Amino acid sequence: MNNQGTLLVVSGFSGAGKGTVIKELLKEHDNYSLSISATTRKPREGEQDGREYFFKTKEEFEDMISRGRFLEHAQYVNNYYGTPRDYVEEQIKANRNVILEIESVGALNVKKIFPEAVLVFITPPDADELEKRLRGRGTEDEETIIARLRKAAKESEGVEKYDYIVINDTVKECAVCIDDITHRKEDVLAECSADNADNIKVINQIRQDLKNINLRRVIYVTSIIFRINGSCKQQSRRRRTGSSTEPLLNCQGDSRESKADYRCKIS
Repeated sequence: MNNQGTLLVVSGFSGAGKGTVIKELLKEHDNYSLSISATTRKPREGEQDGREYFFKTKEEFEDMISRGRFLEHAQYVNNYYGTPRDYVEEQIKANRNVILEIESVGALNVKKIFPEAVLVFITPPDADELEKRLRGRGTEDEETIIARLRKAAKESEGVEKYDYIVINDTVKECAVCIDDITHRKEDVLAECSADNADNIKVINQIRQDLKNINLRRVIYVTSIIFRINGSCKQQSRRRRTGSSTEPLLNCQGDSRESKADYRCKIS
């Protein structure tokens, strides 16, 4: 009988609901824990070593790198961040399931170093729902939303390399499905397998729809640019001929695909 836990590597599109699903798993089950990263940045007020992070000096971190003690690591703004292998292995031996939320590139690298890891990709049922959830947050501007949709289109290219694809229709059902995968329930494993034809069809459709959404954005922004440029030229002609007493537009812009780059103000 296997009394060991599982390393569950979770990825998904931004807006797919990964964080919410993970919170549901942690709330409903006491044998799951989040992976704790190591970092060389200084602790912030209230943070404790071994709770938020394992705080390391640069020398300690680089020594761990040289000894292969990270499942993955990266450097951001002059600080190292990484997933300590020793911590994950200790938790697994204690029959705890460790959740590592990470982007696709890092997830696939973890699989190479730790083949026993189970890779799960969480996705909404379709691209329209993904866009709806991103907008529903109410925390990001249009430019950021478009950037996230573009990134999702790129991320969709590697989904087939995951072990399982879980469609997040509802948070509770998605969490139950992931727990069933962890406990190796055969019917769920087959249904959620990345090789399942239905799952491949869903991902391919999302991939195509994301590309179409991005194309529509380009067309929309381009039409805005043409309308603004046309208005500016018309106002400029009126200014030269003196044929209008309406306020005139001073327009500035560049060739980037952003409505914000074309700024008009009343003069």
